[in-house]
Amino acid sequence: MRGVTSQRFAPKPSWLKVRAPGGDTYTNLKKTFRELDLHTVCEEARCPNVGECWTEGTATVMLLGDVCTRGCRFCAVTSGDPRGMVDVREPEHVARAIASMGLQYVVMTMVDRDDLLDGGASHVARTVTRLRELRPDILIETLLGDFNGHLDYVDITVDAKPHVWAHNIEVVKRLQRTIRDVRCSYEQSLGVLKRVKDYDPTRITKSSIMVGIGEHDDEVLETMADLRKAGVDLVTLGQYLRPTPKHAAVDRFVTPEAFARFAEEGTKMGFSFVASAPLVRSSYKAAEVFVRSVLRPGDPEAANMLLEERLAEARRAAAEINGTDVPRTTSELAARATQAVLLPADRLVRRSP
Repeated sequence: MRGVTSQRFAPKPSWLKVRAPGGDTYTNLKKTFRELDLHTVCEEARCPNVGECWTEGTATVMLLGDVCTRGCRFCAVTSGDPRGMVDVREPEHVARAIASMGLQYVVMTMVDRDDLLDGGASHVARTVTRLRELRPDILIETLLGDFNGHLDYVDITVDAKPHVWAHNIEVVKRLQRTIRDVRCSYEQSLGVLKRVKDYDPTRITKSSIMVGIGEHDDEVLETMADLRKAGVDLVTLGQYLRPTPKHAAVDRFVTPEAFARFAEEGTKMGFSFVASAPLVRSSYKAAEVFVRSVLRPGDPEAANMLLEERLAEARRAAAEINGTDVPRTTSELAARATQAVLLPADRLVRRSP
C-alpha cells in the first residue's frame, strides 16, 4: 500500500470501521454541549471514539476560538488570522460549564495563537485554575501548542497544575516540514516537552504520533525513543485519516499487528503507558490511561473499580453544582458578567519589532 497517494479516499480496511455513537449518556452529553455552547474537538474532528469516551466521562474542549494561526496539512481546523481577539469570558464560562457536567476527565486543547503576546498561555492557565476551584475531583489534561518555543509561556501553563501536560509531535522527523506548519519543528516540540519535565518533574507529560502518512516503521520507533529521552511518560499512536481531499493523502493503512509491535517496543523504552491502535487518537480513553498508568498501575481490577468510582463521584459533584445558582448558558453568563468584553488587539497582539 506504500506509495499509493493519488486516491481521493482509499477504501478503509475492516479494522477502521466503527459503529456510530449512541446511547443515553452520549445523547445527553451532546445535548448539554449544545446548550452550554462548548466546542468539542471530539465532534469537530469527527473522532471515531467519541461515543466510547463520552460514555466513560471524558471529553475534549477547544479554547481560544476555532481559527488557528497555523496551517498543518493533516488538520481540518480553519487557518487564518484571529487578529488578536480573545473572549475573556471563556475561562469562567468553560470552567463553569464543564463543572456542571458529569465528566471525570477533561482535555483542554487550543488552536495555535501566534498572534497573542503569550500564545494564549495565560488564558489556558486561568481556565485550568478556575475549573480546579470548582471541581477539585476532575482530572485535567492540557493539550497545547509549542508557543513558538517560548519556554516561559510553557511555564505559565505548567503552573496551573494540570494533571497531564500534552503536546503532540504529530509525525516523524523527516515529515515535519512537509506535513506540519513551517513554524513547527521536531526539535521545538521535543524542547517544550522536555521543559515541562525540567520545570516540574512531577508533571505527567504526553505526546502523540500519527502513522500512515508517509513514514517508515523504524522512523516511528526513533520518534518514540526521542520522546522518551525528553521525559515523555505517555504516548499514543493512531492511523492518520485524511479529513478532505485538500489534506495530505493517506500513504498506507497500518495493520493492528504493527500497532501492537509499536506498543511492545514503547513499553520496553520505559513509557508508563502506550496506547497504540488504528483508531487511537491523542485523547483516546484519557481517563482510563491516567488511572491505569498513574493511579493504579499494574492492577487492572483496581483500575476498573476506581474508574467507576470516579465517574460516580463526577456525576454527584455535577449534580450538586447544578443545584446551585450557576449560570449554564452563554446568554446567562453574559448577562451576569458585565465586565466581560473582547480585549482590543493592541492589548493582546504580538507586534513585530
